[in-house]
Amino acid sequence: MDEPVLLTGAGGRVGQAILRGIGDDYDWRLLDREPLPAAKVPDGVTDADRYVADITDERAVREAIADVGAVIHLAGDPRKTAPWDSVLRNNIDGTQVVMRAAAEAGVEKFAFASSNHAVGGYETDERTPDLYRPEDEYRLDGSELPRPGNLYGVSKAAGESLGRFYHDEFDMSVVCVRIGNLTKDHPPREYERGQAMWLSHRDCAHLFDRCLRATYGYEVVYGISDNDRRYYSIERAREALGYDPADNSGDYTFEGEPKPDRDTETNGGCYAAGADAADAPAEANFPADPDAPSDDA
Repeated sequence: MDEPVLLTGAGGRVGQAILRGIGDDYDWRLLDREPLPAAKVPDGVTDADRYVADITDERAVREAIADVGAVIHLAGDPRKTAPWDSVLRNNIDGTQVVMRAAAEAGVEKFAFASSNHAVGGYETDERTPDLYRPEDEYRLDGSELPRPGNLYGVSKAAGESLGRFYHDEFDMSVVCVRIGNLTKDHPPREYERGQAMWLSHRDCAHLFDRCLRATYGYEVVYGISDNDRRYYSIERAREALGYDPADNSGDYTFEGEPKPDRDTETNGGCYAAGADAADAPAEANFPADPDAPSDDA
């Protein structure tokens, strides 16, 4: 892609996984509500390509989006317990501002960070915990209706509907990625649900790379690694985007340690390019709760 890519919420967990994985592959414009420290910005991104703005600021968003070829939209209130006034402003109104600006500017592709919480209501008492185990065959594939498990999930379902509208009205390619549980060096420890929806950092970067490179119309896909235990299907992501994940929570013990009898790389789940895990800057905004959504989850 010759045109720049706008990444909103660039300083958050998903944004950093993307930038450390494919930061050298695109010309970026980075938007965040707080100034980004140098450690979070890829080489080659100038001050002019770094925007400090709220996504509900229409004028600032239009300035950032001018002449870009694609948008990856991550920004919003990431809390699964976020109150309605916050998800309405930050996640619904903010997404509407960004999508409308993109559509009106003629942006070709728009990748929206939806969430597992948009379908959390399918995890009923009758289905869990078997749902999270390898032998269970129940799958969500993206064709089902949203069934939010909280108001945060409602806001992500609204974003998916906005994407459908802007694709139909403006012919903008839109992919909504229902992101699972993103962790860095290993799957969530001693947490069945998190291991069933684990998304490694390198698979996250690869998935959004495919969102930028593939040809599609409107898609809803699941953003998880190729886990043995899972209740989300990644077949649509494979077919529509060419997604080919490298990691699998089954390569690790329940406690999160690599299994000696599995072919795991030493950096499984780390970035495919850029700094090693030991060199990566600390992420002060990472949720302490392993089930707490970030910009995505």
